[in-house]
Amino acid sequence: MPKLKLQINKNFIIFSFSLFILFACAPSYILGSQYNRENAVVKAVRMVSPAVVNISSEYEVKKYINPFSGYGIDPFFDSFFKDFFEPGFERKQKRTSLGSGVIIDGERGLILTNEHVITKSEKITVVLKNERKFDAQIVGSDSDFDLAVLRINSNKKLSAIEMGNSDNLLIGETVIAIGNPFGFSNTVTTGVISAINRNIRTDNRIFRNFIQIDASINPGNSGGPLLNINGELIGINTAIYANAHGIGFAIPINKAKRIISDLVQYGEVIQAWIGITAENLNEKAANYLNLTEKRGVYITKVNREGPAYKKGIREGDIILSIGNKNISSREDYKAVMKNFTDGDTVKLNIWRNGKAITVMVKAKVFPIKLAEGLAYKLLGTRVENLNRSSAHKGVVIVELNRYSYLARIGARPGDIIRKIDEITIRNMNDFKKAVAKYRQKRSVVILLQRGGQGYYITVKLEHV
Repeated sequence: MPKLKLQINKNFIIFSFSLFILFACAPSYILGSQYNRENAVVKAVRMVSPAVVNISSEYEVKKYINPFSGYGIDPFFDSFFKDFFEPGFERKQKRTSLGSGVIIDGERGLILTNEHVITKSEKITVVLKNERKFDAQIVGSDSDFDLAVLRINSNKKLSAIEMGNSDNLLIGETVIAIGNPFGFSNTVTTGVISAINRNIRTDNRIFRNFIQIDASINPGNSGGPLLNINGELIGINTAIYANAHGIGFAIPINKAKRIISDLVQYGEVIQAWIGITAENLNEKAANYLNLTEKRGVYITKVNREGPAYKKGIREGDIILSIGNKNISSREDYKAVMKNFTDGDTVKLNIWRNGKAITVMVKAKVFPIKLAEGLAYKLLGTRVENLNRSSAHKGVVIVELNRYSYLARIGARPGDIIRKIDEITIRNMNDFKKAVAKYRQKRSVVILLQRGGQGYYITVKLEHV
């Protein structure tokens, strides 16, 4: 009998131990409990969401009203009638565009977004996650980089995002995008980094070195933050590619940091200047110069007052690379130089007399005193301020090179330059500023006034 009792106790102990192991190892749903749903994505979104804002901008458009609509006249003739009835049959309409932004400085109320979100805006409204509304002012913007900095005035410190590092991104790492697609505020999507250093060609420009992700970026997402799994800002989402289905693009934050600094300090991006003009190198010239690699740009002009000349760079030198970036075209050269600002050291790898050399050049701001002379070379014009009695703003052409592009299309002394690209020209200072800013472009759009009539004309710049 004692032996039987001992056996029963032993079996009971084994059974109890087995039940313990079974329940200890059982999935949580069997026991009625739940997994911890607060993963890294949830934590990152909770931490960052207060710094993500909704941006609403108002702008004005002019719409032509066909006076014969409803009378059976073919819409094909709209453009014909438009020439006769403007501006009497033109109606101004207010429109609103939506976008996103992220607070980068809670003390000063600074917000980073895309330039195309706020371009041409007359009124900008920022709405925080807690639905507080603010009127925003533009601190600075740049269309080439598609970035803008806004400022709002708050009576208390705002939640701001922590900057990350976009130079060490990993293909396949998890990323989080937050924005306001189609007006739905604080929408969160996740994905992975599909590629880095993507170049995107749009209708009128090329955007370089973007982050590509596998999450769609739609209108309204533009300007919102792209986060890594730790909730750090690694990019600014941008919806600029109309054919992007199931993919998105973002501006790397390390690229944006210098732009932000210039926009906050100067209200614009200050271009680095080393005092050279470079052109594409064709294959025939590359063979003649015995280049081992058929790439580079040819230096056609070196300004004697520039940093490059003082470091020994001369006309005829070939730039093979800048830093670790290979240069294959004039566009490559311009894109890489945009990453430098006043005081930065530019490492130029040069081909000269059959061998490669390295030259370190310290960049400067383009000397504004050189702008008038450069304007004559680029535009073939000499200009002066209008006299004070003039009802107009701008600068007047006083001399015109008869072989210049402007002269060939019919411009003449006495014409007034009112605008160059995005810069309104009120006086000589504005004119010099525009020449300095757009000196590397192939062409600019100029608003030229003659009498009471204004004309927008595209003018090729003579890079000689």
